[in-house]
Amino acid sequence: MPSQKLNPIGNTFEQFEKVIANHVFAFAPREIGYVKSVATGIVKVSGLEGAGFEELLKFSEDLYGIAYNLDEGEIGVILLGDDTLLNAGDEVERTGRVMDVPVGDALIGRVIDPTGLAIDGKGAIASSQRLPIERPSPAIMDRTAVNEPLQTGIKVIDALIPIGRGQRELIVGDRQTGKTQIAIDTIINQKGKDVICIYCAIGQRAAAVAKVIATLEEKGAMDYTVVMVAEGNSTAGLKFIAPYAATSIAEYFMEKGQNVLIVYDDLTHHARAYRELSLLLRRPPGREAFPGDIFYIHSRLLERSTHLSKELKGGSLTALPIIETEAQNISAYIPTNLISITDGQIYLSPKLFEAGNLPAVDVGKSVSRVGSNAQLRAYKSIVNLKLQYAQFEELENFSRFGTRLDDDTKKVIDHGQRIRSCLKQNELHPLTVSEQIVLLLSLTEGLFDAIPIDKIEEAEANILQNMEQFSAGLLKELYTDQPLSDSNKEKIIKVAGNLLSSFQDQKEDKKEQ
Repeated sequence: MPSQKLNPIGNTFEQFEKVIANHVFAFAPREIGYVKSVATGIVKVSGLEGAGFEELLKFSEDLYGIAYNLDEGEIGVILLGDDTLLNAGDEVERTGRVMDVPVGDALIGRVIDPTGLAIDGKGAIASSQRLPIERPSPAIMDRTAVNEPLQTGIKVIDALIPIGRGQRELIVGDRQTGKTQIAIDTIINQKGKDVICIYCAIGQRAAAVAKVIATLEEKGAMDYTVVMVAEGNSTAGLKFIAPYAATSIAEYFMEKGQNVLIVYDDLTHHARAYRELSLLLRRPPGREAFPGDIFYIHSRLLERSTHLSKELKGGSLTALPIIETEAQNISAYIPTNLISITDGQIYLSPKLFEAGNLPAVDVGKSVSRVGSNAQLRAYKSIVNLKLQYAQFEELENFSRFGTRLDDDTKKVIDHGQRIRSCLKQNELHPLTVSEQIVLLLSLTEGLFDAIPIDKIEEAEANILQNMEQFSAGLLKELYTDQPLSDSNKEKIIKVAGNLLSSFQDQKEDKKEQ
């Protein structure tokens, strides 16, 4: 456009405004610094005197970092991309904003990285709203009691270690004990329950993540799930911000009044990524070389999970953080930190896993601090199951010494063996509330005691295949807030007893032989 000559005397004020509007003037000052040094995952920059803590800094169109160490004369920056693209002397620019992530319904069914970019090959994500990845947790007065169950579909958890909507339940155990599988089964069980699920993979192998995504797609769970991936070969900065970004996405749905489930798989890699960044940034090391604020980075993350009050639409965010132990050392530094932050833990035993007792949940070391407050009242009819199982384990250890056992002790051991067998469950086969209660009620009433151990699985399958024999009204009562009445309890036991009678006869035949 040809330039226009301004004459402040001859031109009117309107003409002056028009000329100004037709020209582009960069009135906003740009604060630019330069890169002093580059290390693995971190950058030292100088010249940005106005930069704030956790401000997003721009190195290029595709490369950003977070200002984390504000030292005199330089800033330590956590890089959110490939450090090989940078050299000393390169320019860096302030953005004036903190790291944020796109949120909204458009993310459901998609696979994204911690910056919000799609990595599933389905095109860009159309989202107009963004939220900071670091947000304050809800105030105490904005929360309400955790009193609604989040059904996992896993018998041993729903009956003995119940999880409520808004609870934080830690999944802890050694490598290859089935921790991720419990989380995936829980996500699959949310189908049709109006729960949005977020699966955040931190430092996992690409093949393992691809397998999880394929499983979720096969079971139709991607229709209500967002998957965020920071792979094992991703930079430490991306692994560090991943759970915070995933939580902001989850909070968007929670603040709309929806129920959300988020899985952090796993926070061991998150802690190690933060340790790596802290040591490179010259922060003082503490126990096991972790920085002093390692507890804080996880507590500020998990405190964002809650059940909001009705005034704030009553949404909930349930967290299932996963942590890995070494040699069953549940009292190690990071596991104990997370146990003290969360509302209970599900401990998976490698011994149970090796023995084929899957899921390998160690009932004695697992606990839910919310407990039966977030459990359907019908589960109250399954009395003393945890106590009976604990007594069995003690007596089983005692019986290994070859001690002669009296008849009562033998009965406790026989019953305990059937409890252990009934608590087994195949992966990717979550059970409904009615199926669980019918099976576990039959177990506690001793209907399985007369069945050979090797026939328990077949007997369970027979009940599940004939659930239509229980009246629809009776099964519907199991989902209410009312306890199971004695008459309905007797009806369930009677029908279950008829279904199991043929298997009980097999044991009687063996005795006669």
